[in-house]
Amino acid sequence: MILKNAKDANGAPCEVWVKDGVIRAVGYGLPAPEGEPVLDARGLTLLPAFIDTHCHWRTPGFTYKEDIATGSAAAAAGGYTFVNLMPNTKPVCSSAETARSVMDKAKEIGLCDVNQCVSITKDFDGKTLDHLLELPDDLRYISEDGNGVMNNAVMARAFAIATDRGLVVMSHAEDREISPWDYRLAENIETVRNCHLAEYYGTRLHMCHVSTKEVIRAIRQSQFSGGRVTCEVTPHHLWFDDSRLQYKVNPPIRTAEDVDALVEGIKNGTVSCIGTDHAPHTAEDKANGAAGMVGLETAFAVCYTKLCRECGLPLEHLSALMSAGPAAVMNLPAKGLVAPGFDADLVLVDIDHMFTVDAQKLHSKSKNCPYDGQSFYGKIMLTLKAGKETYRSPEFAG
Repeated sequence: MILKNAKDANGAPCEVWVKDGVIRAVGYGLPAPEGEPVLDARGLTLLPAFIDTHCHWRTPGFTYKEDIATGSAAAAAGGYTFVNLMPNTKPVCSSAETARSVMDKAKEIGLCDVNQCVSITKDFDGKTLDHLLELPDDLRYISEDGNGVMNNAVMARAFAIATDRGLVVMSHAEDREISPWDYRLAENIETVRNCHLAEYYGTRLHMCHVSTKEVIRAIRQSQFSGGRVTCEVTPHHLWFDDSRLQYKVNPPIRTAEDVDALVEGIKNGTVSCIGTDHAPHTAEDKANGAAGMVGLETAFAVCYTKLCRECGLPLEHLSALMSAGPAAVMNLPAKGLVAPGFDADLVLVDIDHMFTVDAQKLHSKSKNCPYDGQSFYGKIMLTLKAGKETYRSPEFAG
């Protein structure tokens, strides 16, 4: 397939030749081999498809909120071809068997590749680490998502094991003894602890959904000190501040000053990537206090409108935050760039198209979306995974 009449992130004309699911050439005026199908991008912006470092598809155990099929459809509609799933399922994902069942089902559906994280302590019991010693080589990511390991000695042993076995710790920083009365302190104090452990043991650490100015400062200091620390920011922590929205997410929506610190952390390179923290809940669960919101289908538009349109971030930098950056975090050497030899995971975006979010039309099974009724620039028009179409907007006629 030859993709013609596209623009790259800098607005320059761009064409791509794809064969057998891989990008073979990128340029302008590429000759089309005889019989090669041609896809007309109609002047849209071509980017590498997005990779999400933090996502919940509620499988197993909570499929009334989301399942792998609806999660995959939501990902494709948002321009994603790879997501990293958290282990807070039922049962908790503490074994290779559970993780592989999720990944195999996603592969069968075929819209989006998946990595399934494994819990740091077995079944989130806060103490048992033996299962980490038995993880196979294809399961390298562990997380305590939403169930922070409170015991410092246990967490220190987890970091030591992770370093020895080449695992990556993905940390939801929340001291659960403190968070009921001061979630800012709860996030800050666990971030400092985990960054120190990463420096001490030489562990690869990825801090999830960072949200405070103090956390950004602590992570930057750890990076300067040689810590192998990366971090992600969510679209909702960039778009909202607590004067504009009261909506329960963990960590909470922060102050305008915190939002400014997150944007500065993106601009100065402290922040490695965007993670959606896509967290589907039913209306009943939200009414009963469940924390979280869906975000796969709105992530690019929210980030493009906020970071590029409002804050002057180059689109090329946003593309790196949503593709090359998370590819590096997830160790995906063939993903994240529009370049020869890379997987033909691509997305066409109309960056000048303003649209209004309608939560009821989202592909996710749940509709807990505080962006409902708001308007953004940057509509996803087409998603390709390995050169094959996984999503096409009804408005795209290419």
